[in-house]
Order: sequence, then structure tokens, then C-alpha cells
Amino acid sequence: MGKKIKKNASADDLVKYTYRDSGQEFIMKRKMIRAIIIAILSMVALVVFIALYIAETHKVQEAYRRQYRKNIETLASDIEKYKNADGDFELRYRMLLSDISNANSFAFLLNDFVDEQKNINGLYTVFLKYPEQTKERLDEIKVFIDDILANLDKGYDEMGEFVESINKKGY
Repeated sequence: MGKKIKKNASADDLVKYTYRDSGQEFIMKRKMIRAIIIAILSMVALVVFIALYIAETHKVQEAYRRQYRKNIETLASDIEKYKNADGDFELRYRMLLSDISNANSFAFLLNDFVDEQKNINGLYTVFLKYPEQTKERLDEIKVFIDDILANLDKGYDEMGEFVESINKKGY
């Protein structure tokens, strides 16, 4: 193998040299085919993992939507309990604040929910900073919360209008 081929080499030596080159060529073709197959399998695996990621993301978003809706439902029922209560209004108001805080947290985890996030965050801020005004207007809040639970977009619009109508210089 380490032999040099001379110019005046016999035909047998030239055949051996050519045969050796075709063997190297065969090995290189085999390595290239193997590399192409590995690249194709890697691409298929990547596509599968991307599809699994997208499916899992949709499942997580649905879980967040269910939790958000459950918190809004809890807020609606706690508003009714607050209005029908005989006493301990401070504890009941804190429950309302907790409900809207949870809904606010889940709203920020949802995709394609930007305007609704702003309205929920505004309502949370009103509950937190202006409790006296909020307590007086729970009936209005109940109306647009019920609209949201009925899947009406006007509920979020009414929520935005409510937040804007709060006297931000008072209690």
C-alpha cells in the first residue's frame, strides 16, 4: 500500500492502485449516506419535539383559561356573599381582593389576552387602592363580571369604563 506507482508500472500494479481508490470512494460514499440519514433523522426528531412542545403549550394555556374562569366565577359568587352578609365585611372584602388578584395573575399567563389583561389589572388596582368606592359599586362590578362569565366581550369594555370612572383622587 505504501508503494509508489512508477511511470513504467505494469498493468497489474495500475489495477491494484485503481482498485484501492475505488475502495476509498466507496467508504466515503457510505459515510456521506450515513451522515445524510443521521441528518434526516435529526430533523424528524426536531419536528416531533416541536409538535410536542406546541401541543403541551396549548394544554397549559387551556389549564390557565380554566383557572382564570374559575377565579372569575369565585369572584362573582363572593360578591353575592358580600352583598348578602350580615357582618364581617372586612374579611369578605379581602376574599374579593384575593379572587381578583388570582384572576389577575392567571390573566397575565394567557396568550392573546392583552386588552383583557389591562382591564383585569385595572380592576385589581381599583379593588386594592380604592376600597370605599369599590364597596359602594359592587352591583356594577357584578353586572360586568356576569357578562364576562357569559362570554360577552362587552363585559371587558364595561370593566374598562368602570375603572376609568373611579375617582382616583379620593378613597
